[in-house]
Amino acid sequence: MQKINKTIVAGIRASGTPHIGNYLGAMKQFIELQEDNECFFFIADLHSLTTPFEPAEQLKNALNIAVDYLALGLDPEKCTLFLQSQVSEHTELAWILNCITPLGELERMTQFKDKSSSTKTENINSGLLNYPVLMAADILLYKPYGVPVGEDQLQHMELTRTIAKKFNNRFGEIFPLPKAVTNEKALRIKSLTDPEKKMSKTGDEALLISDSPEEIRRKIKKAVTATAADGNAPGVENLLLLLEQFGDEEAVKHFRSEIKNGTIKYSELKETLSEDIIKYFALFREKRAELLNHPDQVLSVLAEGAIKAKSRARATLEEVKQAIGLL
Repeated sequence: MQKINKTIVAGIRASGTPHIGNYLGAMKQFIELQEDNECFFFIADLHSLTTPFEPAEQLKNALNIAVDYLALGLDPEKCTLFLQSQVSEHTELAWILNCITPLGELERMTQFKDKSSSTKTENINSGLLNYPVLMAADILLYKPYGVPVGEDQLQHMELTRTIAKKFNNRFGEIFPLPKAVTNEKALRIKSLTDPEKKMSKTGDEALLISDSPEEIRRKIKKAVTATAADGNAPGVENLLLLLEQFGDEEAVKHFRSEIKNGTIKYSELKETLSEDIIKYFALFREKRAELLNHPDQVLSVLAEGAIKAKSRARATLEEVKQAIGLL
């Protein structure tokens, strides 16, 4: 009887503090996936080198994102969390895959074209071009059935499958073809100050998952609501969408009814939403503060994760090297 593949691989980019949209779009999904799958989650610190960076910030950013995920509920007993740079097989396989990947495939990647056209010439490096091949290596090393990705990574996932097929056809069936696991529940949370655009990670437009209760109240109080008399506006819908995720179903019905009747008091909606979000992330804030005070615990989790990941990655790389004639 064939064993069912339940392996999941996902990379976590360590750039900036996650906001509430990041949580609803990806972080929550990762925590749910660990319950019924063998999950390898890595912090993509090598990928972060493709754009301008400060050396002093690299490890700090990686540790902070690890803290956030652990505080939210990633469990080292249920998944493998590690730093990409601590498993050298990622870059070793990337080089091998680079050597079978046509240049034209990389040049047509939408993200490369977008970033290279909007970046200063001196920042357009070969890493930016080869980013999708390292991503393919990140994935194929663990032979997963699925990879949680957003819409912006679907083209890269298709390239990963193309590379895997090309390798298998030339050297034998080494890699299963992974599928993109899209989050059907993913929500497009909008900016608090400009609800016509996506929430970013800066300023009062962003509701960060690590914001204090005081900051949450202040930012939501300033959030744009409706200018139309009937309350039909993106800002109001954005707040109600958040209330649906973090609040009470009856509260949502209540405020929607008041909007329909023209009796809505936005101050009450904002106050209710603020308190629900504060309550929802209370345990997270407590765990996060504890982990920030004990960075050695986080480093230990990452080190143990790297050992586990390296064991799996090394086995795959040995198969690859044997298939292509390397010792």
